[in-house]
Amino acid sequence: MTAGSMRVVLGDQCARDLASLRDLDPARDTVLMMEVQAECTYVPHHPQKIVLFLSAMRHFARALSARGVRVDYIRLDDPANTQSFTGEVQRAARRHRPVRIVATHPGEWRVLQGMEGWQDATGVPVEIREDTRFFCPLPRFRAWAARRKQYRMEFFYREMRRETGLLMEGDDPVGGQWNYDAENRAALPKGLVPPAPLRFAPDDITREVIALVAERFGAHFGDVAGFAWPVTAKEARAALDDFIRQRLPSFGGYQDAMAVGQPTLFHALIAPSLNIGLLDPMEACRAAEDAWRAGRAPLNAVEGFVRQILGWREYVRGLYWHLMPGYAAENALGADRPLPAFYWGAATSMRCIEQAVAQTRFLAYAHHIQRLMVTGNFALLAGLAPAEVNAWYLAVYADAVEWVELPNTHGMAIHADGGVMASKPYAASGAYINRMSDYCVGCAHDPKQATGPRACPFNALYWDFIARHAERFATNPRMAMPLRSLAKMDPRKRAALRAEAARFLATLDA
Repeated sequence: MTAGSMRVVLGDQCARDLASLRDLDPARDTVLMMEVQAECTYVPHHPQKIVLFLSAMRHFARALSARGVRVDYIRLDDPANTQSFTGEVQRAARRHRPVRIVATHPGEWRVLQGMEGWQDATGVPVEIREDTRFFCPLPRFRAWAARRKQYRMEFFYREMRRETGLLMEGDDPVGGQWNYDAENRAALPKGLVPPAPLRFAPDDITREVIALVAERFGAHFGDVAGFAWPVTAKEARAALDDFIRQRLPSFGGYQDAMAVGQPTLFHALIAPSLNIGLLDPMEACRAAEDAWRAGRAPLNAVEGFVRQILGWREYVRGLYWHLMPGYAAENALGADRPLPAFYWGAATSMRCIEQAVAQTRFLAYAHHIQRLMVTGNFALLAGLAPAEVNAWYLAVYADAVEWVELPNTHGMAIHADGGVMASKPYAASGAYINRMSDYCVGCAHDPKQATGPRACPFNALYWDFIARHAERFATNPRMAMPLRSLAKMDPRKRAALRAEAARFLATLDA
């Protein structure tokens, strides 16, 4: 038999229409899939995240084999496993002697750097294809970015709406508005209990992976017990359908809300499925659009959902690849404080932090406002080192792959890029958390107090942050209001707030 191509499928590429599988010849080609230690430990990934990737990979490999595709699947516990992508590609090239290696563009810069060395490592030509699972090809985004001094998502989003036709009537947005975000900031009414999301009992493959992960990565932050994420395309579609039917109608108004004992609220929980290839983004957006056109969901909810996928998801991917590798090293605010132990589950008196971290430990999930305005807001105000903050976010969430995690954390949450992504830092005092959640009820701290024994740390930290960076933000019109308030503040009050912040930070890990 004449040698064919070796088609590489990575763990976040479990999609039947993957570019590297296009034109595959089952009679001659081999698909290579690799479970390697290096990808499980370059940050200490949450055990549920590792289970999700490995189980999805094994299910996908089984589906390919059922279609008559020859799959060379390297398991993590294979004694011959070199535990790195390059090592396994080298070994596979010696086994199969392919005429070429075909891969799909990866989701992380460091993986691309390794992939670009495969040809030298194997002596076999390597073709890296554009990842066609996204709405916006990377050359298309670079062309958009090249025309602008500021990379603002809203204008990119409008172009994507026009190009895809999603929620459009000719050249105009349905309803006459592009963005309904102003309608999507309601606090959760007391006593309202959202429908629970659809969860999936582990099958034999997943149970085997759970046991393997528990044995090898049990020391990582996070509980593997209770794993119930979708691991096949069929399960991912069922999860999407469940969201569209049960939670999308209320998703819009309450998408920024937070509540004790309600970790998922009306959110979709489909980001992990999108990011590893089990669910197509157009499929998700069309399902939501169809619900609106059928009168089953309001426009503000559907537009907000579509914006997160068609807008934010595509935008952050484009920015990541447009700005890397230098983007990750930026530290515009000079933040250098070590990550406090409570991010890894140590005790804290701040109930909002405790709630967000606890659910992250149990579910490998927190929704975007918990990430941005609780753990992210604290990291911003306290001046936590960007590299440590980024590594934490990348490690603990099931949907975290670097192309989506880094811009959202580095740019949106902690403003380490100095405003490349967001026109202002998303800094807030305890009042915001109190308004959008019930976390402050029963907390050791009072969100209405800024100094004293029951002061909410977010309050003093907020004003200390504004004061520390007043010169930097002086020319930013979106920061004019807090800067005016700081300037009008009695000097004694300002000094007391900064002293309160200093006292708190000095005992952060006490």
